[in-house]
Amino acid sequence: MHAIARDWRAAPLKPSDRALCAYAEKLTLQPARMSAADIDALRAAGLDDVAIHDATQIIGFFNYINRVADGLGVEREPSIPPWGEKEMETI
Repeated sequence: MHAIARDWRAAPLKPSDRALCAYAEKLTLQPARMSAADIDALRAAGLDDVAIHDATQIIGFFNYINRVADGLGVEREPSIPPWGEKEMETI
């Protein structure tokens, strides 16, 4: 789990988990660039339509709630390190 948080590309993941991470990253950072090919890649990695639907719902929810929190200026809990900073090394 820690390796995934640091860099999912370098983490020892099953092909289906690697495909999900790539999908989640693209949906988070480039949602307007999503296409049928992204779904096809998940299917090729062994995910069925229910798993794809569920993953998309969860990814979308986390993106939504993070934007709400950021928009309202919600402070992080002290136990949650800021991403990209030195504290991330301890995860």
